[in-house]
Amino acid sequence: MRFLLLFFIGTPILEMIVLIKVGAMIGTIPTIALVVLTATIGVWLLKREGLATLTRLQQKMTQGELPGKELLEGVMLIIGGALLLTPGFVTDAIGFVCLIPWLRQPVAAWLLNHTQLFQGTMQMGGMRMGGMQMGAFGNEPTDVEPTEFEQNSHQVIDGEFETEADKKPD
Repeated sequence: MRFLLLFFIGTPILEMIVLIKVGAMIGTIPTIALVVLTATIGVWLLKREGLATLTRLQQKMTQGELPGKELLEGVMLIIGGALLLTPGFVTDAIGFVCLIPWLRQPVAAWLLNHTQLFQGTMQMGGMRMGGMQMGAFGNEPTDVEPTEFEQNSHQVIDGEFETEADKKPD
């Protein structure tokens, strides 16, 4: 809790100090232009990397794998985009770390390996896949009986439908 308080008070103060120093060195208009430029580049990067991460996430899901790293990278992209839209150079630096793939991916891998949240020690509900009960992040599978839907998922139901627009007035 103290860390968050220090972060939310310290970050704006640090941003103001850096903006004042940069403004004194290069001038007011170039400083404002630089802040707008970093925000513009950030939006472009967020769009590009967001689509790439979404594609990888869908591929993992299609292959039946749990996309833990891709989900974490998605969260990092959201945080990075928000930080780049916040005026200032310190938040821009952190935002670029979250958005640039060759910087983001090692951070995501480190977080996956070094935090309890992604090691399966915290169980926040589970996910059922093909007769296996999975932990919150795919760890610690336990065998369970398949549901009736899973047992009968090979059956095909044939039918017809009609929309209201297709009906002819009598």
